[in-house]
Amino acid sequence: MRAPAPQQRPYRKILVPVDNSQHSDATVRTAARLAQGLGATVVGLHVYAAQLHERRFMQMETGLPERYQAAGELQRQRSVHESLIGKGLRIISESYLDQARTLCEEAGVAFEGQLAEGKNYVEIVNAARSGDYDLVALGALGLGARRRSVIGSVCERVLRALPGDMLVGRKGYDGAQGIMVAIDGSPNAYQALEQSLSLAEALDQPVEVVTVFDPQFHIVAFQRLAQVLSSEAAALFRFKEQEQLHAEIIDKGLERLYRGYLEQATALAAVRGREVQTTLLAGKAFQKVLDHMEERRPWLLVAGRFGQHGTELAEIGSTTENLVRLAPCNVLVVSGALEAATDGRPLAAEAPRLPWTPEAEARLERVPAFAQPIVREAVERYAQQHDLAQVTAETMTQARAALGW
Repeated sequence: MRAPAPQQRPYRKILVPVDNSQHSDATVRTAARLAQGLGATVVGLHVYAAQLHERRFMQMETGLPERYQAAGELQRQRSVHESLIGKGLRIISESYLDQARTLCEEAGVAFEGQLAEGKNYVEIVNAARSGDYDLVALGALGLGARRRSVIGSVCERVLRALPGDMLVGRKGYDGAQGIMVAIDGSPNAYQALEQSLSLAEALDQPVEVVTVFDPQFHIVAFQRLAQVLSSEAAALFRFKEQEQLHAEIIDKGLERLYRGYLEQATALAAVRGREVQTTLLAGKAFQKVLDHMEERRPWLLVAGRFGQHGTELAEIGSTTENLVRLAPCNVLVVSGALEAATDGRPLAAEAPRLPWTPEAEARLERVPAFAQPIVREAVERYAQQHDLAQVTAETMTQARAALGW
């Protein structure tokens, strides 16, 4: 077996906005750990809002005692306030960067510090877009966090505005190890897996690939539909047949489909010369991933920014958004798409397809469009098990009888 080609480092320059909060310090440590393994540089950024404080001071001037209202005295107070705020905030900001620098130096990682004045998330996004950064690492919460806080407004706004990869930092589980990547068969998900494998190689971490299919969704949908359909509409919709199709074919087909995603992930890892653990779960995707995390307690969760249902109008997929909000550990949100393995081979070999007669194709067209691929697979598997060279209308009748649908 030939050795896999050397992989390019996924991240070479990491931007880490800091604010001296607990999540900020934890994120700097995480960025330093990544940079140490990847040979990357960490750039710390703190944004302070001197002009905002000045505007607030001027808005409150009418409430000052009368002795401060004289024109000369008021101007003097403005000058003093401007000097104290401007210099004071800069001194505080530099101390934040000094703390980040110390954490990186302890890890033996190169560090650069930058300051910016303005609206925090705006300046972070501007810096990320203008610099040659591969990754932005930002604490999920900042100094404004409260008891019920899930994710800070700065973190959420930056996440939605950035087109590239972003790590949302949290303190995480004590002594956590390992990388967990959630996939759903989309090109974005396999790009997330690719980044996970690169990080695992650099940091000497195991990788677990998790995928979740949701059979309950179809059951609930049909139960709700049954409550509103008239008998005439149910007959027209062939409700009982459709319900049986879901129960016998769709749900079983979903499980096979998602097992195939894990096989593709295993094949992609094998191209890299690595082994991965795979886990198939059933239920609501983000909930099942979170439940599984409680058992595994990974150091890092990786997910694609979008999944199978991503659209041009979406800023982030709903499953990934829920994971970012609720996961107790670091979450790496990966952008980009991966269609094939790095050596040009497909992620997994497809099973040979059988020819279908026109009559069989016509019968397949009667099945709802979203279910046709799964029905096709089930019928072809039946035909192959019975050594049939093609799928005919009679084959479909036999398969339906044998499979009970």
